[in-house]
Order: sequence, then C-alpha cells, then structure tokens
Amino acid sequence: DLVYKVVVFPQETKDSHMLMGVKPEQSLQNFTMCLQSYTDLTRPHSLFSYATMAQDILLFKPKPSKYRLYVGGRFVSFGVPKDITLSEHVCASWESTTSIVGFWFNGKPWPRKGLQRGYTVGAEATIVLGQEQDPFGGSFDTPQSFVGEISSVHMWDMGISTSGVRAAMQNSPNKAPIFGWRNFPYKIVGKVCLKP
Repeated sequence: DLVYKVVVFPQETKDSHMLMGVKPEQSLQNFTMCLQSYTDLTRPHSLFSYATMAQDILLFKPKPSKYRLYVGGRFVSFGVPKDITLSEHVCASWESTTSIVGFWFNGKPWPRKGLQRGYTVGAEATIVLGQEQDPFGGSFDTPQSFVGEISSVHMWDMGISTSGVRAAMQNSPNKAPIFGWRNFPYKIVGKVCLKP
C-alpha cells in the first residue's frame, strides 16, 4: 500500500527505474492507465512503459505542454497547459474495437482521438516507471529518463468514466484495477526511492 508515498527519481540515469511486480498474462484490447507526476523537466521523458516481446504501450512527454500515448509503435498527442509548478494527474484509455483514445488531465476529459483500430497488445508484459523499454525489458536511454516524482499509478483492462478517473485521483478507484497504488507490488532498481 503506497497511498501516502511517492516514488522519487532523483537524477538522470541510464538504468534507474521502478519495475512492476505484476506480469499481466492476458492480451489487452482495452485499457486505462493513470498516474500523478511532478517534475521540472523540459526535455522529453518517459513516464510509463508497458512492453511485450512484440508490442508496447508508452506514456511519453516530449515537452512540458504535450503528452503522447503510444500503442504498438503509433501515437496520438494531447496538448496540456504548461505550468511546471504543479503536479499533473493524467489518465489515458484505449479500446481496440473503436480505436478511441480518451485522455484526462487533472480530472478533466480532453477531446477523444483514434489509434490502432483492431489492434491487440500481447500478453506477458514487463511494466516500468521512469524509463522507456526500447526492446522488451531494458536498453534504456538516459536522455529520456524521468527525474521527479510519480504516484497514484493505476491500470485497468477496460475503459473507465470521468467519475472513475476522479476516484483514481483520490486513490479510491470505483472499479478494481489490474494494479493500483493501494496494492502495488514493485521492485526498485538503481537510484529510486519511496518518500512520504
């Protein structure tokens, strides 16, 4: 239970990350993932990387005013207000049958977009916070490493509503996630620490 904790990534590194202790064994045709981050980085960086041997999901921030959600190597972008003095809670959802991508910034829904209709993200994934997995499970890129704080990480194998997003912001999801901040098995690698 990490409800009163944040994961601190104190410096740019080539290997420091948090590895999820959960290894999903089912393919994904729908998902929602949420997290809270706090950083003053202005360069590109990776927040959440879900990779199988052949496919990936990636939440990436190329600059302070933009997020990208990648599914299977393709992405959609969402512009956000540029204010590096605030922490940011974001959720992104995707459904294969319609291609619809939802995006919420600090609990507010953004206009929906389309990506990878009919696609399936394979099973047996490795999930990493703070680095991008170029191949499955590693080969991180130092200039894309995250520096700052991450918390309130949740992931579902379904879409959720705006009210569900707001519940996740309070670490009280109204639908059971695959994993969430109240039940978050993890392994710390390198210069990463948990703080209140």
